[in-house]
Amino acid sequence: MSKRPIKHSVTLRGHRTSISLEPAFWEAFRNIATEKAVPINALTAEIDAKRGLECGLASAIRVYVLEWHQRSQ
Repeated sequence: MSKRPIKHSVTLRGHRTSISLEPAFWEAFRNIATEKAVPINALTAEIDAKRGLECGLASAIRVYVLEWHQRSQ
């Protein structure tokens, strides 16, 4: 399996955008969305709304996934 980031399209505020994440982060992100019973676009929008302008969306998702798993331990 490739460890390089893979682009996926999501919809934010009615517009399509691409996010590049490593496969392990995509899998963890999808699992979190499933656990929270929310669509991936909704979880992405939640993270997007909370991130600052100095933080890219992909980075914000990685941090969210990391923090989610740290809280779960």
